Amino acid sequence: MNTCTFIDFMQTLRPWLNDDYIHTARFDDKGNFTLMFVDGGQKVYQVDDCTEAQLKDAVELLKKNGVSVLK
Repeated sequence: MNTCTFIDFMQTLRPWLNDDYIHTARFDDKGNFTLMFVDGGQKVYQVDDCTEAQLKDAVELLKKNGVSVLK
C-alpha cells in the first residue's frame, strides 16, 4: 500500500485516466483507494489527508472518466 496526500494521489491518477488504464476503483471512508487496471494489475493507496468532500470529488472524477467505482 502506498501512503500519500490527496494532492499526490490526484496527480498520480490523472495520467491513468487519460489513457483509459483504470478498469475499476474501490474506496472506503478511511481514504483507501484500490485501483484495478485493464492489464490485471492493481495498486492500493492510503490517502492520509482527504476530507469527505475530496473523497467525493475523486470518485466523481473517476466516474466521469468511465471508471466503475465500487464501495
